[in-house]
Amino acid sequence: VQLVESGGGLVQAGGSLRLSCAASGRTFSSYAMGWFRQAPGKEREFVAAFSWSAGNTYYADSVKGRFTISRDNAENMVYLQMNSLKPEDTAVYYCAASAGGGRLASRREYDYWGQGTQVTVSS
Repeated sequence: VQLVESGGGLVQAGGSLRLSCAASGRTFSSYAMGWFRQAPGKEREFVAAFSWSAGNTYYADSVKGRFTISRDNAENMVYLQMNSLKPEDTAVYYCAASAGGGRLASRREYDYWGQGTQVTVSS
């Protein structure tokens, strides 16, 4: 599976961005998908995930109520709608795919990663 993110950019605090992740491979629907982010000098952290079964979604506490993850299996796409952005949301955002679909908040669960897209939120 190859993953390519897009949609990052510079936005003012309170604004919105929609990140997209295009996935290759005919078995896309069998993977759980997640978004992580990494700010300068910090570890990569979990943001949101969408399980492959039952359509369950999971969010980090820091983004609950502001971010929404969704997927379109027909188009092999995963999205992250980010609203009410804050300066602390500034980071490189990564899309990831998990074949196992276990602990989706753990980066170790993921088998494939995109190259990342920069999101910068100005105050």
